[in-house]
Amino acid sequence: MTQAPAQSAVKRKHRAMWAFGNYDAVATEVVGGLGPVLVAAAGIGPGQRVLDVAAGSGNASIPAAETGAAVTASDLTPELLDIGERRAAERSLELTWVEADAEFLPFGDSEFDVVTSCVGVMFAPFHQPVADELLRVTRPGGTIALINWTPEGFIGQMFGVMRGFVPAPPPGAQPGPLWGTETHVRVLFGDLVSELTAERRRLTVDRFADAEQFRDYFKQYYGPTIAAYRTVADDPARTAELDRALAELARSAGADTGRMEWEYLLVTARRAG
Repeated sequence: MTQAPAQSAVKRKHRAMWAFGNYDAVATEVVGGLGPVLVAAAGIGPGQRVLDVAAGSGNASIPAAETGAAVTASDLTPELLDIGERRAAERSLELTWVEADAEFLPFGDSEFDVVTSCVGVMFAPFHQPVADELLRVTRPGGTIALINWTPEGFIGQMFGVMRGFVPAPPPGAQPGPLWGTETHVRVLFGDLVSELTAERRRLTVDRFADAEQFRDYFKQYYGPTIAAYRTVADDPARTAELDRALAELARSAGADTGRMEWEYLLVTARRAG
């Protein structure tokens, strides 16, 4: 299967976007607790063959390897993989790090016992090809486990705010937070999975003292937010509007109290067959 030129251009933009700023800081300082949650939910343990898709710098991959599993971490952005590889080496952990597009995974059919993604594959623009690949590389009876931000949760709302400041997505692309909807995930996987469970949970975020600190942190470190600001960089009025919108959203979510609750969907399923 080959990509159309328009799709390749989209992937190049996504790869560059996640290299902006310092996503590793966000992954470790803000949402670091999600990786171990996913590893536990997937039941990962010694000897299992595990693939973490859209792994970033290893938020879930490294905790999975710490259980004794044989872990492969794949991501579209090599800069993040390099960070994860260095961190794993510091902990004397051996993982395989592979640059890969989630829609075109370079792995064999049924190669893995467990396939995971921690707020990762949800950001690939075309959902069904990604779901098809997750299914393909999971062995029959194996586990697929995902954590995705919900549309109604804080991060889903943040992407809704930023949508008004960035170019329209390419034809056929779907919003990432749809992966945080149980119905959507069930449609994507269809009858190729069994025992699918979906649970809405919340991540407590106490990293920020107030709404402005949250906004400025994400403005500096988080690729999609940086991309939104770059889009309006030549328009001071629009930049100020985005500043206000993000701060107001964070304030409404409790940032000024020093504690926010970010909703996500935890999905686990068995590959049928």
